[in-house]
Amino acid sequence: MIKKICLFVVFIALISVLRVHADNHPLIKQSDEPVEITSNRMEAFNEKKLVVFSGNAIATQENKVLKADQLRLYYKEESGKKNKIGKIETENAGELEKIEAKGNVSLTQGERIATGDEAVYFRESNKVIMTGNAMLKEGKNLITGDRVIVFLNENRGIVESNTQKQVKAIIYPKEKKKAGSN
Repeated sequence: MIKKICLFVVFIALISVLRVHADNHPLIKQSDEPVEITSNRMEAFNEKKLVVFSGNAIATQENKVLKADQLRLYYKEESGKKNKIGKIETENAGELEKIEAKGNVSLTQGERIATGDEAVYFRESNKVIMTGNAMLKEGKNLITGDRVIVFLNENRGIVESNTQKQVKAIIYPKEKKKAGSN
């Protein structure tokens, strides 16, 4: 009985931390806003449909900022699509499929910050899966686990752990303002 009560309290606390905020985007809509990426170095591998940004790599789109030591952008294979520049045919990069972030990864969206050793952003589902020392923080509230999943358009997240180590949450109750105080 005590375990059920504790689980219920943790569940309620998690819901309050990961509350759904009003958002102007439909749930599964992918943003049409451009992604701006800065880094110390960029390498493109056309045949692999891969672009690698390394050294203080930062990708920004609207209110979302993804930082890592290295960002690897993978594009979908589009068969038969080629551009002709003069007499040279070049293949289109295609549509962005996913971004892999490696080393000192952080994802910031408003007040929510997710950190870890590695992350993968899946454009189609518009979610980020963070692994390795994964942590989700909003305000002073902190939740750690083996894996953090952030649903970017839904303003929600999931923290999971394996059987060896449980999810750990530190939840701070909201302070009530006293009536008549400055």
